Amino acid sequence: MLEEVGHPYRTVVLDYGTTMKGPEYLAINPMGKVPAVTYRGVTVTECAAVCAWLADAFPEAGLAPEFDDPARGAYLRWMFFGAGPLEAAVTAKSLNLLAPADKAGMAGYGSFEQVVDALETAVSGDGPWILGDRFSAVDVYLGSQIGWGLQFKSLPERDAFKAYAARLFQREAAIRASGLDDALIAAANAAS
Repeated sequence: MLEEVGHPYRTVVLDYGTTMKGPEYLAINPMGKVPAVTYRGVTVTECAAVCAWLADAFPEAGLAPEFDDPARGAYLRWMFFGAGPLEAAVTAKSLNLLAPADKAGMAGYGSFEQVVDALETAVSGDGPWILGDRFSAVDVYLGSQIGWGLQFKSLPERDAFKAYAARLFQREAAIRASGLDDALIAAANAAS
């Protein structure tokens, strides 16, 4: 998302077992997880919130519909779908903790199959992106979840998901971000 925004930023690498769970970082995010973004004295955590906040903080990047644009509804719908039902269902399935069929109505996501079908609907609309021809922060967020899900087999390998992820990861910002990640991993491996 930071690469899509296009403004300079500084990355701080944390070690999972030490600095990410240490008091200095816990003061930033009491959950002890990443990402956390601080800009103009405001710290935002949680992936969907970071994506939405950065899109609004840098409107010139064009990554979020304006507040009065009807597309804002679909944008928020799918952003919150990713942060809520999708993440909950994928996590529950990965932990073998899905609600039994007779209790699925009690789970915020219903069933894993319903969530996957809804996600497929989101990426199979009229255009290459969630908002049709318009790329937005929701594509960064859901696309990352889909890419992760395909890589780690927590989502089924549906053609719509593979095609969507391929489009996303061919974007210049995604290629730059991947290169930066690879360099950070190489540096960490060299240091250990």
